[in-house]
Formats: sequence, structure tokens, C-alpha cells
Amino acid sequence: MTATDAVPRPERTQPEATHGDPPRDSPFADRDDIASERDAPADLMAAEKADPEDPRWARLVELHERESERRESAQSEARPPAPAGSVSVQAASPVAKLGPLADAAPDTMTLHTQDAHRMFIGRAADAEGKVPAIPGGRRFAAVLKSLWHLSANDNPYADWILIRMVDGLAAIRKYLEQVIRDREYEIEMVRRKGLTLSVMSSRSPRTVELGFRSPYGYATAEAIVEFDYYVRMIKTLIHKDRMSDAEGRVAIRVVGREMRALFLEPIRWERHLLRDELRPLCRSDFLPGADDAARQRVRAAVALFGELPREVFTGAVAPRHSQRRVKPTEAERRLLAEASLTAAEPDRSEPAVP
Repeated sequence: MTATDAVPRPERTQPEATHGDPPRDSPFADRDDIASERDAPADLMAAEKADPEDPRWARLVELHERESERRESAQSEARPPAPAGSVSVQAASPVAKLGPLADAAPDTMTLHTQDAHRMFIGRAADAEGKVPAIPGGRRFAAVLKSLWHLSANDNPYADWILIRMVDGLAAIRKYLEQVIRDREYEIEMVRRKGLTLSVMSSRSPRTVELGFRSPYGYATAEAIVEFDYYVRMIKTLIHKDRMSDAEGRVAIRVVGREMRALFLEPIRWERHLLRDELRPLCRSDFLPGADDAARQRVRAAVALFGELPREVFTGAVAPRHSQRRVKPTEAERRLLAEASLTAAEPDRSEPAVP
């Protein structure tokens, strides 16, 4: 600890009357008189080794700080004026807001197979409606972004579907990684025997700009890239006689079906949770004393999506990314732990939720 650390910094007060009135041209807001303050501890300043125990030590430290401020102020005034539009560090307000962070360059995803590209963009319905639309990863990411924003309302069902979708993506990726690892080992065993095989890639891969506005978009893109490499691996094994055509088609179709089913699931949740009647739904709607409108929202949500897991409702299990900023007190946590998560029977006088 230094001597300056050991002594508490005094408050900046008006100089004592013995120093006379403070000068009008003082550069400080409290009109401190630097010259008078310099004279007061003159012998302390002149000493080869100042004594920190001297009662004037704190006043000397304050003097040094004020002189340093004055020198910086004089240097700033002596600088030439800055070009229009520029802001110096000294002139900037200490509370000035910085702009939001942004990508220095566009994020991209490069795909080598039509299977992965279609998995990302999906398929639109035909004009006559005979061919239904198939949602892809791009639509899936947009839906999760909406639910991510909805989590800011303390909506427990938004949290629940986000948890389920992340778990679903993780399960698919884990399966893909295991299959890829096994197939890469198989190729390595062949190489040891003297036959070197490489995983095929496209002569003209498709690069897609991402620009997602939520973390869930990037989680989706990573799963799509994993699927792309998986398809490349399977088609390599078919082409190089390590797998039959039928086996390869089944391997790709099984994973593709699982991913499309996952992409389809949250669309129904988004459609209902963003309706005007259910958008205000929050955890306090489940607590005793909630009004009639809140009880109607709870009944509608339970009828549509089922009963919430208790750990999701209390927040013990939370989404990987959430905009919920509620910090319940101990009393509120007890209420959440004891609240009924089932839909109470409506009074006959209450209108039904449309």
C-alpha cells in the first residue's frame, strides 16, 4: 500500500478565510486557489522525504492532483481545433453512449449439397396449394427469434419451447457427429491399407449470407452445416463403394425427416403465443390473485400446449439464451414453487377465450 492509499482523500471545500477570497479566474468549479494551496505546505514540498504522517499530507496530495488537472486543461486548450465531425477523447462526455456492436464483415455459410441447401431455405407452397410449404432452417430461426423476444415478457411457454428446440438441435447434431466420426474412422482404416479416399465437395458451393438477429439463428446454421457435411460423407461412401445406393438414401432421408419435423414444431407455438389474447401471458398469471383475463390466458395456454414442467416455470431450468430479466425475491420464488400449473375451471359468468 502506498502512502497515498493510506490517507483518505479530503473533500474539496472552499479554502479557509486566511487565504483570502478565491480568485475569479480559477479553472475549477469550486474556485480553488492553487497558488495559496501551494504556499501552505511549502516546507513539506521542499523536504527531501515528505512525512506521510504530517497532517498536511492529504492536502499536498490534493494539490498535486489539481495541478495535474490544470496542466491537462492547458494542453487541451493549446491544441489546434479538431476537424469537423471528429471527437477528441478529452472532449467526449464520460456518459456518452457508444453505438451498438455490429459484425465487421457479413457472416456466411457455405453449403456443398442440394439436400442441405433445401433444408435451409425450405419449400414454398405452389400457387394452387396442392403442394404444401415445408419450413426450412431459415424460417425456423425466424420463429425462434420471435419466441426469444417474447421471453422478455416473462412468458414461461416461450422459455419452454426454446429449451425444447435447443435440445432437439443438440440431439440431431450429436447423432450426426457420431455417424461422421464412425465413417471417418472407416475411411482411415482403408487408408492404412493403402487406399486414400477423400470426402467429396462441390465444384461450385453455395455461400449464403446469414445476418441472424438472435443466437438461435446461428445454432440453426451450425446444424445445417453439420447436415451438409454428413450428406457429403454419405454420398462419398456411395460413390466409392463403401455403402449401397439404398443404404445411403435411407441414411439421408432419416436425418432429413427429423430436422424438418423439428423445424415445423415451433411454428404452431409462435402463431398462438403471439395472438393478442395470449401475448400478455406471464408467470404472474398463474399466481393466486390473478384477474379473470389472466386466468383465461392460463386455461388457453394449458389447453393448447399442455402443462408446464415445474422447473421451467420456476426458472430452475432456463433457455440457453433468453431475454427474461426478472429476478424474483425469495417470497416470489416460493409462490412460483407452489403455484398451480393446471387450468382452473372457468366461472360460468366468464366469457371463453376466442
